[in-house]
Amino acid sequence: MSANPTTARDDRRHRPHRAGGTDRRAESDAPRSRGLLIAGLLLLGAAVLPALVVRSDVADPPFQGLDDRWLIWMGGPHEGIYRAAATGLDLFGGPVGALLPLSLLILLLVRRRWVSAGFLLAANLGGNMLVIQGLKHLVDRPRPAHPLVRVDHGSFPSGHAATAALLVVLLGVILVPAARRRAWWIGGTVFTLAMMWSRTWLHAHWLSDTVAGAAAGAAVGLLAWWLFHPALARERARARAHDRRGAAAGAGTT
Repeated sequence: MSANPTTARDDRRHRPHRAGGTDRRAESDAPRSRGLLIAGLLLLGAAVLPALVVRSDVADPPFQGLDDRWLIWMGGPHEGIYRAAATGLDLFGGPVGALLPLSLLILLLVRRRWVSAGFLLAANLGGNMLVIQGLKHLVDRPRPAHPLVRVDHGSFPSGHAATAALLVVLLGVILVPAARRRAWWIGGTVFTLAMMWSRTWLHAHWLSDTVAGAAAGAAVGLLAWWLFHPALARERARARAHDRRGAAAGAGTT
């Protein structure tokens, strides 16, 4: 008869602890999720609002003077190591760079990481087809004269800068452990700035095009992360549990 009250007391003692642990994890994730949403919306606004300004006067927006001065600073000489770096970044932001997310998508599908694959696919399609191309068709800004590489229509925003910023966010979320992301964000920022420099150095974009492009790419990545955040967290938890079981099974056989 005395076993039942003891068991009941033990159950009451442990149940609130488990529930509290779950609540604390949910509370700690909530500010992070809100932060992703706020940062994504602010960056999206930093791309959309200038687009509306440029659309009102594509030939002479208010910041055209700054764009002109920056283009003069990027006047050359266009040769040597600088040309090699800019050309390499141009290729990476174009067809060559498209192979990286495609390869990662295939790897995720092979490993059955369905949520991460959906996150990658949705962010790429949403970023490139909806946001970037949508803004390009909305604004249709003329490019600087005499670009040094082949370009398509619409200078605003820079698709290369957007792709660079978006790729930094996607790879950071999918491949980089949380403890190492600070270093990744710093390196990714440097990479994105280098891409922005290359687009203006090649006279393919105005400076404001690259700023808006980087903001748009990062915004899409962060908003997609916010949208997929709960499902990604569950997928990572399942992967960790699977790894622990595999490690325990391996230890048991030795």
